[in-house]
Amino acid sequence: MSLENDEKLFNSSFIAACSANFLYFFGFYSLLPIMALYLIDTFQTDKIITGAVMACYTIAAFMFRPFGGYLVDKLNRKKLYVIALAIFVLCFEGYPLASSLLLFVFFRILHGFSFGALTVTANTLVIDISPAKRRGEALGIYGIANTVAMAIGPMVAVYIQKYHGYHAVFYMAFILGIVAFFIGTTFIKAPKREPVEHQPLSWDRFILFNGLPAGSSLLLLGIPYGLITSYISIYSKELGLGIDSGWFYSLMAVGMVLSRIFSGKQTDRGKVTQVIALGIFICFIGLVLLGASKYGYVLSTSIIPILFNFTALLLGLGYGMLFPAMNTLFVNLAPNNKRGTANSTYMTTWDIGIGIGLLFGAQIGDTYSYSLVFFLGAFAAVVSIIIFVCYVTKHYERNKLR
Repeated sequence: MSLENDEKLFNSSFIAACSANFLYFFGFYSLLPIMALYLIDTFQTDKIITGAVMACYTIAAFMFRPFGGYLVDKLNRKKLYVIALAIFVLCFEGYPLASSLLLFVFFRILHGFSFGALTVTANTLVIDISPAKRRGEALGIYGIANTVAMAIGPMVAVYIQKYHGYHAVFYMAFILGIVAFFIGTTFIKAPKREPVEHQPLSWDRFILFNGLPAGSSLLLLGIPYGLITSYISIYSKELGLGIDSGWFYSLMAVGMVLSRIFSGKQTDRGKVTQVIALGIFICFIGLVLLGASKYGYVLSTSIIPILFNFTALLLGLGYGMLFPAMNTLFVNLAPNNKRGTANSTYMTTWDIGIGIGLLFGAQIGDTYSYSLVFFLGAFAAVVSIIIFVCYVTKHYERNKLR
C-alpha cells in the first residue's frame, strides 16, 4: 500500500474513531451528574449503598484491565472493539429497564466490563491506524474528544433530566451509542496484522512491574478523582448551591483541554516527571479549596459558588497535565512488545484508586460530610506527591527505556 493510501486510511479511520469516541463518551459522561441521584430517587438507596453500586462499574472495569493488554495483543482488535462497543451501548438501555436494584447492579457491572474492554481496544486501534510520525498528535486529539464530551455531556444531561426526567438521559445516551456503533464498525479500517506467535503465560504479560511504583502514586490520585466524578452533585446540594453540577464538569473539562496543550509540549521535551509533579500539586490545591467551599460563608456567602466553580477549573488543569504525562511515563518504562501491558497497568492502578474513592467516600460523606471527603482526597494527593518526588522520579530515571 502506498504512503498516500496509508494517509487516506489514517484520515478516514481516525476521524471515525474520534467521532465514535466522542459520541459514546458523551453518553457516558451524561450519566455522571444524575446516576447517584437516580439511585436515591428511584430505589431509595442510602448514600452508602449508592456508593457501592457506583463502585461496581469501576471494579468491573478493573477486573478486565490486567488481561486487557494481553487480549488486545492476542485477538482480532477490530472484532473485540465491535463486541465491547455493542455491549457498552446496550447497557445504556438496560438502566431505565431495570425494575429492581439487583438488575440495575447487573447492568452496572456489565457496563464496567465492556468499558474496560472498549477503552483498551479503542486506544490500541488508534495506535494501529496512526502513522508512527503522527502517533503522538493522534493520541492527543483522540484524548481531547473525550474531554470535549466531558465538557458538554453533563450540562446537557442536567438540562434534560430537569425538564424530561432521568429516563430521557438514558435514552439519549443509548441513541448516541447506536450512532457511535455504526460509525465505528463501518468506517474504522484496522490494518492487517501478522499472526501472533504463541507465548507462554507469565505474570509480566499482565503487569508491568517496572510501573508499579508510579502506579502507587497514580492510585492515590484516582481516589479523589472518583469522589469528584461521582459525588459533586450530592456535595453541591449539601452546600445549598443553586448550581447545576453539570457546570462543574464543564469547567473541569475546559481546564483539561487548556492544560493538555501545555503539558503535551513539555512532555515531548522530556519533562515528564516535572509535569506530573506540578499536576499533582495543582490537584492538591484544588481539593483543599473544594473541601473549604463549605466554610466560605465565613468570608461571604457569595464566595461559595465562586470558590466551587474555580476549583473545577483548577482540578481540570491538574488532572489534564497528569493524564498524558503519566501515560507516557508508563510507556517509556516498557519495551515495545509490552506497550499493551503498560497501558493496562496504567489503567488498572487508576481504576483501583477510583473504586476506593467511590466506596469509602460515600460512607464518610454519609456519616460526616462531603467536605471532609474532599479534604481526605487532598491528603491522598499529598501522600501521592511525596511518593512521586521521593521515589518514583528516581526509579523512572534509572529504568526508562526511551
